[in-house]
Amino acid sequence: MTTKDQKEQKLAATAAASTTTSTVTAQQPKNGGVGIMKRLRRSASATEHNLSGLRNRKSTQNLFDQHGQPIDLRQYRKVLDKDENGNGGEKKLRYRRTQSVTRAEEITTKEEKQRKAQPDKPCHRPRDSLFSWSSGFTNFTGLVNWGFLLLCIGGLRLGLENLLKYGVRINPLDWYFFLSGHNEGEGHTSLLLILYSMVHISLCLAVEKGLAMEIISEGLGMFIQITNIIVVVALPVVIIHLKGHAFSLMGATTVCFFYSVLFLKLWSYVQTNMWCRQTYYQRNPRERRPSITLAELKNGQLDGGDAHDEAIPKLVQYPDNLSYKDILYFLCAPTLCYELNFPRTMRVRKRFLLKRLMEVIVGVNMVMALFQQWIIPSVRNSLIPFSNMDVALATERLLKLALPNHLVWLCFFYLMFHSFLNAVGELLNFADRNFYCDWWNANNIDTFWRTWNMPVHRWCVRHLYIPVVQMGYSSRQASTIVFLISAFFHEYLVSVPLQTYKIWAFLGMMGQVPLSAVSKYVERRLGPRTGNIIVWASIILGQPLCIMAYYHDYVVTHFQTAFNSTMNQSS
Repeated sequence: MTTKDQKEQKLAATAAASTTTSTVTAQQPKNGGVGIMKRLRRSASATEHNLSGLRNRKSTQNLFDQHGQPIDLRQYRKVLDKDENGNGGEKKLRYRRTQSVTRAEEITTKEEKQRKAQPDKPCHRPRDSLFSWSSGFTNFTGLVNWGFLLLCIGGLRLGLENLLKYGVRINPLDWYFFLSGHNEGEGHTSLLLILYSMVHISLCLAVEKGLAMEIISEGLGMFIQITNIIVVVALPVVIIHLKGHAFSLMGATTVCFFYSVLFLKLWSYVQTNMWCRQTYYQRNPRERRPSITLAELKNGQLDGGDAHDEAIPKLVQYPDNLSYKDILYFLCAPTLCYELNFPRTMRVRKRFLLKRLMEVIVGVNMVMALFQQWIIPSVRNSLIPFSNMDVALATERLLKLALPNHLVWLCFFYLMFHSFLNAVGELLNFADRNFYCDWWNANNIDTFWRTWNMPVHRWCVRHLYIPVVQMGYSSRQASTIVFLISAFFHEYLVSVPLQTYKIWAFLGMMGQVPLSAVSKYVERRLGPRTGNIIVWASIILGQPLCIMAYYHDYVVTHFQTAFNSTMNQSS
């Protein structure tokens, strides 16, 4: 075919396409498709306005591009599908909006220049008030200083009122008698019970060595370990219930706290060694692995005679970690999660350690003084209104107790999670000092519980949440189980020392589950600042309410006669 013939064929095809286009245009008023034809003639890939129409169109008849060529939608199916999923169309829409915004800014700029050129000396321009979110203003330092000063003045007034009403109640001897259990209890029962914990520790270590040397079967070993851990948390309940008169209040509290920490640490120790044992068996099958003698286990001769670079510190391998030195270091370390090789510091910073120890000494005395001078009178004065269910007066006592209680809680947080744990970590060369995160910026309850106590949070995630999820439970169910365990220990640490078995602390912790959902909803609807206010409100008001409830129940349980006489006198 010659070039002339090809040109003639192209001209004929163009004429035919033009005739078809004219025919379709003539039929448009009948079909009502004028808008679609105009949009399709602009671009073969279509614009944002006709995407839904193209997706739902079953026929490609009478569809032409801007050059009059028929359009086959199958060629543009990828584009249409991408727009349908919100990918390509979003970029195209964003680009068009950007152009519109740019054009609007250009118009505004030109208008502003024209206004400034007027002889009336204009001084106004478009701008929002500083308290409006759209203003972009963020420097509220002066208001923060004002609020802090106002809070200090209010606290000073309350402190002065307390001094005028009750006088100076601070007496270090009273704290000495309380902490030492003077005139309370019999002998040194609490100390003996703490020393008895070495039996549980030794049993746990012996079983782990037996499992490593294959003296004990896996099933029997895990049964012994689980029973031992359950006895650890149940023993104080039984002993304090049977021999409650032999314990002082501070001694019973110390025992319960010590055994709670021991329970969490032994759980982590057993589970981590189980993970190491499973990995060790995979690398060294039982039928090919020689038996491990006690001497080899003690001397750490299981790694063989491989060359080792002296510049690189040698890591402890399983089962070389199964020793008293290793488990006692873990029990003293400021963590609840066991590892074979903890990150270590090179030296002890004496100045840093001295500062932390001074903070602990001064801070503890300040907290005890606040308790004596401020909290104890407020709690005692709340007894009768709380018992009579006088809502107005009980609310007033609650709000009066909220400030000193919150101040003591903040001091306790700093002393415990910063001063004390840093001092212990410095003494033991423990390098991981992430004991807390910025919980004060939490926008919901979940974030607060994930950031304010990192050792407990890390234990819950590693040894409870992840294993429960791996068992097939949902994340919501796993979170509920975590809150159940946490609620149990909160109740355990309060009810057992007081020998007042109520469920206020348990209900308070389980109430965090619906409160978490509420705080997240508020955060989404009203913004993160409102969610943060809910978090602070729950901390400030929840704790004094729980204290008042337990003090009332403790007095009713242990001092019923004196309480009845007091009620009769008040009435």
